[in-house]
Amino acid sequence: MLNFGTSKRKVNMSLPNAFDILKERGFIRQVTDEAAVRALFSAGPGACYIGFDPTADSLHVGSLVPIMALVHVQRAGHRPIAVVGGGTAMIGDPSGRTEMRRMLSAQDLRRNADKLHAQLGRYLDFAGGRAIPVDNADWLLGLNYIDFLRDIGRHFSVNRMLAAEAYRLRMETGLSFLEFNYQVLQAYDFLVLHRKYGCLLQMGGDDQWGNILAGAELIRRVEGADAHAATFPLITTASGQKMGKTAAGAIWLDPNRLPPYEFYQYWINTDDRDVERFLGLYTLLPLEEVRRLGQLQGADLRQAKQALAYETTKLTHGQAEADRARAASQAAFGGGADLSSVPSSQVPRTRLDSGIPAVDLFVEAGLAISKSEARRLIQQGGAYVNGRRIEAVDETVRREHLDGDALMLRAGKKKVHRVVVV
Repeated sequence: MLNFGTSKRKVNMSLPNAFDILKERGFIRQVTDEAAVRALFSAGPGACYIGFDPTADSLHVGSLVPIMALVHVQRAGHRPIAVVGGGTAMIGDPSGRTEMRRMLSAQDLRRNADKLHAQLGRYLDFAGGRAIPVDNADWLLGLNYIDFLRDIGRHFSVNRMLAAEAYRLRMETGLSFLEFNYQVLQAYDFLVLHRKYGCLLQMGGDDQWGNILAGAELIRRVEGADAHAATFPLITTASGQKMGKTAAGAIWLDPNRLPPYEFYQYWINTDDRDVERFLGLYTLLPLEEVRRLGQLQGADLRQAKQALAYETTKLTHGQAEADRARAASQAAFGGGADLSSVPSSQVPRTRLDSGIPAVDLFVEAGLAISKSEARRLIQQGGAYVNGRRIEAVDETVRREHLDGDALMLRAGKKKVHRVVVV
């Protein structure tokens, strides 16, 4: 049975089982034993953990599935453990990689770990131990190598490790001995958390299946307990693109890396085919509402996209920023008045006197990554200034194009930028 030692917390038995919630909302890809995991969540307040890689000072949209899984676990009365891998990141996970990861210093990893825990605190309630933030550097960096090999390493089969997909793929390009140790260390994390918090379930991305199973097996061998693994599917968009990746870069959760308005716009621009699935994964809306919104068609589907954008932005940046982003989006695309959150920049009025090439202006505003892309945008009829289409690639933008003291640039139907003339 899962337990927290002296904890007196109770699971709200009127709530659905946490595993059933995750499965119904689309989180579960693989699981060692559905009935056993469901029983763990029914037995009492339980601990489960997910690891996060601190190789950057912010998580991105690709991390939202594991984050939301922990949110659902906590809402069902259990105790999620958010492990930031400051120790394992010094080794580098070879899973899904064709080359060795860039190594960061211990100081950089510690700084990143602190920022990630603060970021995770927007989603999870760490107060009073209701969720647990830990850094595996706390127990990995002080290990005695010989003792660790004798006590832990002896439980691992090299043949079995090399058969794992992550290692097998890397064998083709070169697997370093440093990276070969990663699975052993991650498995040891699971053992440490089991001993300290009674943790019997680790969840993670589907590429972590082999690593998580190694930890469950280590717990069985060392402690004689039945631990379990559950993984999430690799989330791709209907167009086949990896979730959270765009031509402009990652969709960061840190507002200093990506403004809330742009975060909101990322979700507004969701492919129609993905809306219902993403509402289930990335919001806390009841499934009945998710299904209702997912059934909308045509122009009405805009309502579902607005709900998706608003709810995800509220979870990540708070209600005030979500309100501002929604108002700014409606202003930019629907003729409203609140443009304070729309991405903007300034140009001197004197530049307009001689005229600014439209191609240059769209590149400067970040609506095209190069002049050649800006030219293609104009040729395809997708470049607008204050609602007027730019007709020629050699057209210049002048003072007469102003609406008040600003120019609202639009690339296609989705991307806008406001240029304020000073």
